[in-house]
Amino acid sequence: WDHSATTPSPPVSEFLLICFPNYQSWQHWLSLLLSLLFLLAMGANATLLVTIRLEASLHEPMYCLLSLLSLLDVVLCLTVIPKVLAIFWFDNKAISFSGCFLQMFIMNSFLTMESCTFMVMAYDRYVAICNPLHYPSVITNQFVARAAIFVVARNGLLTMPIPILSSRLRYCAENIIKNCICTNLSVSKPSCDDITFNRLYQFVAGWTLLGSDLILIILSYSCILKAVLKIKVEGAAAKALSTCGSHFILILFFSTVLLVLVITNLARKRIPPDVPILLNILHHLIPPALNPIVYGVRTKEIKQGIQKLLRRL
Repeated sequence: WDHSATTPSPPVSEFLLICFPNYQSWQHWLSLLLSLLFLLAMGANATLLVTIRLEASLHEPMYCLLSLLSLLDVVLCLTVIPKVLAIFWFDNKAISFSGCFLQMFIMNSFLTMESCTFMVMAYDRYVAICNPLHYPSVITNQFVARAAIFVVARNGLLTMPIPILSSRLRYCAENIIKNCICTNLSVSKPSCDDITFNRLYQFVAGWTLLGSDLILIILSYSCILKAVLKIKVEGAAAKALSTCGSHFILILFFSTVLLVLVITNLARKRIPPDVPILLNILHHLIPPALNPIVYGVRTKEIKQGIQKLLRRL
């Protein structure tokens, strides 16, 4: 039993985030793009949340789930983007030890919470289309409350070990992180401990959570498709599919960006290291900016709610 392995060396009190070292020149353009997307994401989600809150006709389970998605988006955006912009604009590279692991926890847990919310939304549409008579008794406000607690508890608890494992590593005076955000892999890399278990846990937890959500989402939608194809009433199928259309666009988007992230991380040898970093930042920005817009544009009730809201102003 080697006792020296468990006693920490003088702890690192902060990390330095080195963002795109090779591309200093186009950081200004990138920061402009990021700040515009950030403002769009914040504005669009705030509009959606306020509309759903103020419009009595939108106090339905489906829109409550949408509010949850919006809230998760806002928190994810606020956790990642302001710090990245601070690095670009003010060269504020330092991030405190605890701040870094808090950011890591929020990124990991909220990302899986988002995929879990998509799964609950897919179930909501499944009941609405496949068992419309049972919908009011199954999808109640109580169901939404329970689902929200499940979403937060499952993903919060199962992703909690990732930052805890990372923060327990020894950082032997090396505190430079080659990333703009505190991802587990970037932060654990400079440590002088073995990080195999750390990486393995993230891999298994991530794939278990996101994978199970994706399988359930695909199952829901295949049942929905089957049911819709049986509908003989003129226009009913199109109406049923249009509600799912919005979900589908968002889920597709969420999955595509995740997939691209995974592929770029796997093909690390052949792709410049800045590409996955940029994609990771955009993954915390583009879905939050698009989600409320896709719903606002495609859902008649939300469109009308926003118009009412604007008239009040």
